[in-house]
Formats: sequence, C-alpha cells, structure tokens
Amino acid sequence: MADPWHFLESGAADPAWNMALDEALLGGAASIGRPVLRSYGWTVPAATFGYSQRHREVAALTGLRPLLRRPTGGGLVPHAADWTYSVVVPPGHAWHGLRAKESYARVHAWLRDAFVELGLPTRLAPCPNPAGPGQCFVGWEESDLLRGETKMAGAAQRRNRDGLLIQGSLQPVPDTVGRAAFFGAMRTVASRAWDATWEPLPDGDWNVRAAELAATKYGCDAHNAGR
Repeated sequence: MADPWHFLESGAADPAWNMALDEALLGGAASIGRPVLRSYGWTVPAATFGYSQRHREVAALTGLRPLLRRPTGGGLVPHAADWTYSVVVPPGHAWHGLRAKESYARVHAWLRDAFVELGLPTRLAPCPNPAGPGQCFVGWEESDLLRGETKMAGAAQRRNRDGLLIQGSLQPVPDTVGRAAFFGAMRTVASRAWDATWEPLPDGDWNVRAAELAATKYGCDAHNAGR
C-alpha cells in the first residue's frame, strides 16, 4: 500500500527561520496529513543545542554564533557546512507510534541505505562511544551513522500529540556525493522500501506561523539563553 510523503527543499535560510519552520511544520502535521522530509541549509554559520540543555554550558563549548535552542532534544550541533534535514510525521502514522530508539534507528538506517544507493558504505553504531558529553558530533550514540570510525550523522527528536519531529545533521559531508543526489537517493530508497510516494509540500499556514516563531522565539535571547 502506498505511503504518501511530501518533500520540501528549503535551501539556505536564516538560523532562526530554520528552527521556526521545523516547529511550525510539527504544529501543522495533522493538517498536512502526511509525513514531510525537509532538506535545508544555513545562510550563516550557527550552532543549535537541545531543548533541555543549559545555555551557559553549551556556549562554552563553541564559538559559533548565533546559538539557538532547538525544539528537539539532543546535544550541541555545529551548522557550517553540514547537510541538515528534518522529518515531520503526523499523529496516526506508523512512525509516530514508534518508540524513540526505534524511530532514531529507522531514520539513520534510511540515511545509510541512501548512501549505499550512491556507492558509499556506512553503518549504524552498534553501541555508544560517549567521548564528548553534551556535544552531538563528539563520540556517538547507539544507531548513529558511522563512516569508518567517524560519526557522520546524528539526530534529535520531539514526539507529542501534534506528531513527531526528527531534526538531523550530516557532517562531515562526503566529497564524492552531492547534496541533491543524496536527498534524491533518500526518496528512491523510501519508494522502494516502504512504497513511499512523493509530492512537493504546498504552501500553507505553517509559513505564517514560522515567521511568527522566528521573530518572537528563535530569534530572541529570552528563548535561546533563557536557562
């Protein structure tokens, strides 16, 4: 049975907008009615950190600014030359019912299979290697994506009654694979593995909501440095 998905290529955008749009898509997931795979980049170098982390602690770990608090958990992530993506799933979809460890492993298996599609072998970490507490790309967690002994992808999640949001980053990106080709391979793999069908995400109220969140939340110290 076909599993309809949307794809959104956002291109490079302001850091506050990037976080705001992901939250707005989560809030609108039920009205969108099908999962969304979003690919995006950054107009300036930035860093994001997990919703429950303390700003003072993560600010001491990086010189990257702006430093934004994500709507998801996880650790500190630099965004300079990475490939960033999100997966937004509405309530009632099979992914929404997965436990956190299951959805984490599933999204990274998807990335792994996309790289295999492009001739680049990667693997999921069988066990954690916590070399740098609080920093996403220092050491790795179980089911992170590895290339050799280097972490290549990590992700953070938020699951609530609105749906499931997974925010992920790939770094360092491979020299032999382009960004567009990789996200094309993700769609190809999904179509083959679980009969996903793809349509562009149309405009909707989530763009208005994202503008509000960028101005009043993710662009403000009260949110980003509030604790």
